[in-house]
Amino acid sequence: MYCSTFVVQAILLELCAAGYVLETSYTSANWFDQFSFFTSGDPTAGYVNYVDQSTATNNGYINTSNGLVYMGVDSTNVATGSGRDSVRITSNAAYNYGLFALDVSHMPGGICGTWPAFWMVGPNWPNDGEIDIIEGVNDNANNAMTLHTSDGCSITDGTFTGTLTTSNCYVYAPDQSNNAGCDIQNQNTQSYGNNFNSNGGGVIAMEWTSSDINIWFFPRGTTPSDLEAGTPDPASWKEPVAQYQGDCDIPNHFADMQIVFNTDFCGDWAGAVWGTSSYCSSLADTCNDYVQNNPSAFANAFWLINSLDVYQSDGDVVAVSHVAVSPAGHQRNETAPLLSTPLAMGGGLPNPPGKRAMRRGRSMMGGNGIK
Repeated sequence: MYCSTFVVQAILLELCAAGYVLETSYTSANWFDQFSFFTSGDPTAGYVNYVDQSTATNNGYINTSNGLVYMGVDSTNVATGSGRDSVRITSNAAYNYGLFALDVSHMPGGICGTWPAFWMVGPNWPNDGEIDIIEGVNDNANNAMTLHTSDGCSITDGTFTGTLTTSNCYVYAPDQSNNAGCDIQNQNTQSYGNNFNSNGGGVIAMEWTSSDINIWFFPRGTTPSDLEAGTPDPASWKEPVAQYQGDCDIPNHFADMQIVFNTDFCGDWAGAVWGTSSYCSSLADTCNDYVQNNPSAFANAFWLINSLDVYQSDGDVVAVSHVAVSPAGHQRNETAPLLSTPLAMGGGLPNPPGKRAMRRGRSMMGGNGIK
């Protein structure tokens, strides 16, 4: 950042030492006060019924105890109607830039039929972008990290440990599967699903700046001491597992993003690739059949979260908005910037009607960033 020589020495030192400052800590003490429950139909064609907070509480799908946040699904009843009961929550705050560190002990992945995700999305998809931080389907063992954007954003292979599988972030890139986005796979088999859970989970951190987006995964017991102390310095960490930079103007493709957690079933990704898993396809002819008729299979399809800490840097232009939910369930932005500056909004093509994700893209046809 720019440091003026016209200020006194003490102020000069403070300005030059730009770093991350804790903006919000989501914990069991405030978690469900900071999120809203999504209850509309799933636009990615999942076999799922997202329930409201009251239903989730009464049925034991959510709770906070012993400093932990639990978010699960119905693992008792044969599913009817639109699908198996589950939970999808969206943060009331929207962010522009920051460091987002999730400490999670257990995730719903590694189970046939599941499609869980921890992600962020802007209000006007895909123009305001989508960042998938944790995502996978069925019995996957590797975490998939993906960006979805409007036209004009692509990334290059670089100094990160993951494997780049697709490089064009544009959701309708003609040389990729529809809505593939720019995808990087974590080759660490402790990064997702059963091995993640048996190792006690870990910390996944996503840094979003005006120049790039980086993701780190720290298996349990390997979290950097500065992050544990609440004074994170990503520049001192090991190489990220994913780094998104190249021919992409970050401020033009990512804006006003909300945090989302959900556990989906089947649909445009988990259902579409059901037959590619010899184990899952041996359990039932279709994903929907399996999810409908085997409730006990999903007893371990839950998130168990210690905390989600959001840090903001005084070296970047940042703002936090608070999103109010109207009685009809639609959302509107009520901006309360911490550091007020004009924000560049993403351009590009609108979401064409009739398009549907062949693989993933959590907010396809979702409207206002809410699937």
